[in-house]
Amino acid sequence: MEWYCLVMTGIDQLRELPVSERIQLVEDLWDTIALDSESIRLTEAQTAELNRRLDRFDEDPSEGIEWSTLKARISNSL
Repeated sequence: MEWYCLVMTGIDQLRELPVSERIQLVEDLWDTIALDSESIRLTEAQTAELNRRLDRFDEDPSEGIEWSTLKARISNSL
């Protein structure tokens, strides 16, 4: 229970930060997870879904969107 109180206190402190800083913290945290991605195992369902999406893309690559284009679209919508 003690760790829960510490986490909640930390979360309360994070809520006081401006949104832009909280977003940066999330991005930084995600980057640390991505560095350890070898330790993350996909479930069979996740693997099947990724394979389904890759097959769909292989059938019609014009349906796909470049990451840079999608990221710009998302950024512009904020």
